[in-house]
Amino acid sequence: MLWRYLETFLWLSFLSVVHALQNGVGVTPAMGYNPYNGFSCSTTEAIYHAQAQALVNLGFLALGYEYVNLDCGWQGKTRDSAGKFTWDTTIASAFFISLPSGPAALATFMHNLGLKFGVYSDGGFFACDAVGGTAHYLGSLGHETSDAATFASWGADYLKYDNCYSVSSTDFVDDNPPIQVRSKQATFERTLLTCSLQPHYTTMRDALAATGRPILFSACEWGVQDPARWPASAVANSWRISNDIGPPASWDNLFRIINQIVPITQFAGPGGFNDLDMLEVGNTGLTATEQQTHFAFWAAAKSPLIISTDLTNISSQTSTILKNTRIIALNQDALGKSISFKRRYTNDHDVWSGPLADGSTVAVIINWETASRSLTFNLADVGFSSATATDLISGASLGKLTTSFTSTVAAHGAVVLKLTNGVAAPAPVFTFSAATSGTLGGGATPRVVNASVTVVGFIGNGGTLTLTGIDGGTAGGTKLVAFDYINGDFTFTNTACSNCRNVFVSVNGGTAVQLQMPISAESWDILFQGYLASLSGFKPGKTNTITLSNPSAFAPDFWRVGVAV
Repeated sequence: MLWRYLETFLWLSFLSVVHALQNGVGVTPAMGYNPYNGFSCSTTEAIYHAQAQALVNLGFLALGYEYVNLDCGWQGKTRDSAGKFTWDTTIASAFFISLPSGPAALATFMHNLGLKFGVYSDGGFFACDAVGGTAHYLGSLGHETSDAATFASWGADYLKYDNCYSVSSTDFVDDNPPIQVRSKQATFERTLLTCSLQPHYTTMRDALAATGRPILFSACEWGVQDPARWPASAVANSWRISNDIGPPASWDNLFRIINQIVPITQFAGPGGFNDLDMLEVGNTGLTATEQQTHFAFWAAAKSPLIISTDLTNISSQTSTILKNTRIIALNQDALGKSISFKRRYTNDHDVWSGPLADGSTVAVIINWETASRSLTFNLADVGFSSATATDLISGASLGKLTTSFTSTVAAHGAVVLKLTNGVAAPAPVFTFSAATSGTLGGGATPRVVNASVTVVGFIGNGGTLTLTGIDGGTAGGTKLVAFDYINGDFTFTNTACSNCRNVFVSVNGGTAVQLQMPISAESWDILFQGYLASLSGFKPGKTNTITLSNPSAFAPDFWRVGVAV
């Protein structure tokens, strides 16, 4: 396979061997409904009734969309005389949810429809709201045992546990809460962290377990403090990896989240999954094609599929996307393995793939272009020279593919292929040059990561790295080049290159080629290995140079660069 040449670092081996939460639920990603993206916090008991009824009447329940979950604004602001959780019974403004009949009655309504009922709370002093933190709805911090018992008594089957006011009673949203370093482990393993947030979630996990009721636990910590590496799989059935997807929906939000999951796909598995946030399918801000790409990628990445639009007013187009049984089956595959990042053709297309329980492989190819065009998928990018393919969006059988597959793909569209009977492609062999062996200019500086790894940073903004004596082989021309780097420049907002950095690579002084490299982790001590690019301009023999730069920003820190033999 194409990626077999990659070294397996000790940190990856250590952190991947974790135990999923054994609470009897969430073995496959959750599917259901939450109103937030469609209604924000402006929801009423009547809206919940209508959305639940639509979920059943439109056939979504029959396809596995079984949870209907409360979101922000339903809570009371004070506890009752026994210290128990209360709820809002009167509509104070458009931003608050009124539950005059109470959550227990709402749970009964859901259960009578054959649905499951989800509750929303917060691991902080107060809960999130849509009025800048001024509502001061009840949070569960310090009341976990009582609140878990109360939720269970109401008939809750699901708990979404948010992260507002987690640091103090005056700090509404904190994307960078205090972190205390605990210890360092073996070579190439990242520093383990004792996070200020993790105990909030483990305490509620244990409180839910003590109720004796199976309650799916959804940790909504927005990806703060790299929860996949806690490991969150021992804490919750799913964990948010990013800031909110919206509202409003946008393609930029999808790009930010897709980049953020690149380094953590290996942590998904039965009982615990990376949560890329709720679906925007059916909402304004994305084209129908973008919504299709969004749904297919979330499904293949094994994210929970939580519909979040007005189901009483959905189009047939929205319904078709959300009801695609082939894509749903991909999400609910028993193996539970996420697709992983394989190749980025910068500003052109991405290639991702992953295994399925029946021994086949799914490949997802995303068109980054803003126009419909002919796009060629090279099977070698997922390790095959040939395979039999089925288009999982259309259901069409494509027969045996050899070497490549070319199709017309709409702007920001995706090709989703199930590949069977794959014949392995020869794995490339690389000759590597350490970044520290090159010539550093304009402020580029070595940085020791640990006893075995030293990288070169501050490449860009005048800093350059030039490697010499690179072997172009007997013919020169175009070569496959591999880059091993560290990029911890993660973000919770949309930027020019959200959760990525650009490097510009010049071979023998030729025109520099832009490479857009996703984060390697939410820290600066974890390597990404094997970012591949095909670069032209090589000459025969060992007389070639490769120069890394960026004229207007910083590139990642580089460990080594390899050229295929």
